[in-house]
Amino acid sequence: MTVLVRGGTVVNADRSFRADVLCAEGVIQAVGEGLEAPAGATVVDAGGALVVPGGIDPHTHMEMLFMGTVTVDDFESGTASALAGGTTTIVDMCIPAPQQGLIDALEDWSNKAQKAVADYGFHVAITWWSERVAQQMAECVDRGVNSFKHFMAYKGAIMIDDEIMFQSFSRCRELGCLPLVHAENGEAVFRLQQALLAQGITGPEGHYLSRPPHVEAEAATRAIMMAKITGVPLYIVHTSCREVVEAIARARAEGQRVYGEPLAQFLCLDESVYRHPDWEYAAARVMSPPFRSKEHQEALWAGLAAGTLQVTATDHCAFVIEQKKLGRDNFTKIPNGTGGIEERMKIVWHFGVNTGRLTPEEFVAVTSTNCAKIFNIYPRKGAIVPGADADLVVWDPKASHTISQKTHHSKLDVNVFEGITVEGAPRVTIARGRVVCRDGVLDVERGAGRHVPRPPMAPIFEAQAKVNERTRPHPVRREVHLHQTP
Repeated sequence: MTVLVRGGTVVNADRSFRADVLCAEGVIQAVGEGLEAPAGATVVDAGGALVVPGGIDPHTHMEMLFMGTVTVDDFESGTASALAGGTTTIVDMCIPAPQQGLIDALEDWSNKAQKAVADYGFHVAITWWSERVAQQMAECVDRGVNSFKHFMAYKGAIMIDDEIMFQSFSRCRELGCLPLVHAENGEAVFRLQQALLAQGITGPEGHYLSRPPHVEAEAATRAIMMAKITGVPLYIVHTSCREVVEAIARARAEGQRVYGEPLAQFLCLDESVYRHPDWEYAAARVMSPPFRSKEHQEALWAGLAAGTLQVTATDHCAFVIEQKKLGRDNFTKIPNGTGGIEERMKIVWHFGVNTGRLTPEEFVAVTSTNCAKIFNIYPRKGAIVPGADADLVVWDPKASHTISQKTHHSKLDVNVFEGITVEGAPRVTIARGRVVCRDGVLDVERGAGRHVPRPPMAPIFEAQAKVNERTRPHPVRREVHLHQTP
């Protein structure tokens, strides 16, 4: 299919300019003014709107078994929702079962992803350790994985200890891969949960009370120090609070490569939802870390504007109300997770660009380009340049839309952004050179999505190796003098 996007303003992370974009065979062929439409081409009239790179959501959970149930959005419905919101690529979290081999888990996730309608990649979680795990990390790299997730929370399930984290971070350094951490002190969370339950606090408010900001800050700081000791970069998922923004800023000021990922939910929703009198309303918004106060929201926006935080994501982990009811009488059993994959770019534009917190170019950076660079798929993704994948969004900055569960494309029966009216939305989404969504109407093909392999990050690790060599402690050589007694 050949598509010509005509009459728009191309917005990349580095600059904006008037240009047409010609796409053929799934790739951008040309970018420039006055391009001619080849015979038989589909012409998309951008009509003075913006043309931005397709969004990349680096943190999703499709069809995942967690807390005794399975997320309702699979790779088909989840990636369809993504396309409707202007996101054309996701990176999903592959989480092995207890003692399961990494390759077996990766095969499971790859099989589930065959129904995807948009492009995808995987992070693989390290939930236990052995020589077999270390070897299979290398095999994962051979299969296009360059990042490994570490849970510092969920005691008794997928939480790892410092020994495993040290081993895995060191192996990431050897392989040229990026370690990711879910930064919450799982032991502290567990103890706080037990104390709250003992006080008779069983509702959703107990969730956020048991996960205060300093629980997250302690874990993030510990992970940053572990990354410094082992000599690797670090990516902190779902950064939610001011203390972690400050910890990342300190580390970066000292020369560490640490990246932060706030969620769209954290940028506009606050902890008051957990005190809502309707249990279902509050429970639907239970996720970890929880939503924070507006003070923390401002810190996240400031971090994005300053470059301390680089990427926005959603942690899309969809549980319907019936599933949330597993924790009806005990907040620790409410499945953790919310939706957001369809709304992310609208939320970031409306609360970011429309308020002056971000420029349009910075919007592109934090929704697409930075992610592509961090995970080593730039400029194949994240830029409108010849040779890149033809993933484009005609973005109408004046389009008004009220977010609602009734009109979203997820299988969720609730939308945490319900009733928020945003200005700025996708008019047309193009994935691999094919128009897949126009004015909110999807035209997708099951299985059309492709796995996007991500090679090891050679340049950043070459630079890191020089840092490691320069800062490595060297043994002190002392001269030994033997004295003879007369």
